[in-house]
Amino acid sequence: MPRFDLITALPESLSSYLAHGVLGRAIEDGKIEVDVHSLREFGRGKHRQVDDYPYGGGQGMVIQAEPVVASIEKVKRGGRVLLLSPAGRRFDQAMARELAAEEQVVLVCGRYEGIDERVMDWVDEAVSLGDFVLTGGELGALVIVDAVARLQPGVLGNEDSAGDESFEGPLLEYPQYTRPRSFRERDVPPILLSGDHAKIAAWREDQAARRTHALRPDLVADRESLPRDLRVLLEALDGELQRE
Repeated sequence: MPRFDLITALPESLSSYLAHGVLGRAIEDGKIEVDVHSLREFGRGKHRQVDDYPYGGGQGMVIQAEPVVASIEKVKRGGRVLLLSPAGRRFDQAMARELAAEEQVVLVCGRYEGIDERVMDWVDEAVSLGDFVLTGGELGALVIVDAVARLQPGVLGNEDSAGDESFEGPLLEYPQYTRPRSFRERDVPPILLSGDHAKIAAWREDQAARRTHALRPDLVADRESLPRDLRVLLEALDGELQRE
């Protein structure tokens, strides 16, 4: 039976769903364990701030590494740590069955414009519900808890049935960074501190292309529909992969 630990900036948004229905009964009956942890426990100042402006400029705010890593370190007991992110592996029934065999599943809920990329050194895998964008990872975390919990003996009233399987441009988002500039000997890429917006834009496109090429090549499979510059970049990445 897995224990679920959900890390979020909005813990109150999860409580109602977890208190009712199949999950509520499963928790009450001791079939599963679910705990919700607030990022703001490790936030800064009297308002417990957990986000900051992105290095290199851009819209919105980015969740800082420190409160996320501190939360993971507090709750992890040898379990599997997953980050809800559009750039992650597609969640499906096969993955639900994988997680059902874990003793603990830690789910980190993204929000705002994303989470500082350095957090990935404390995450086992990023996971996505599909090719669409939500305002935060809380709904995704609930979907995963629901899909995995129903595979546990005794959670459903009758024999388990098959679960449902389950962006705007062609590329996944580039890596994001925010303060501090250096976190546990991991530095923000110097280009983002240069102030050269043209070079920053080029770096971000390159990083987005590399991430998409590695993680979701299906998004750029139809090369003829892509801008010429992007096709050239992807072809160069094809060559790099062949040389490895």
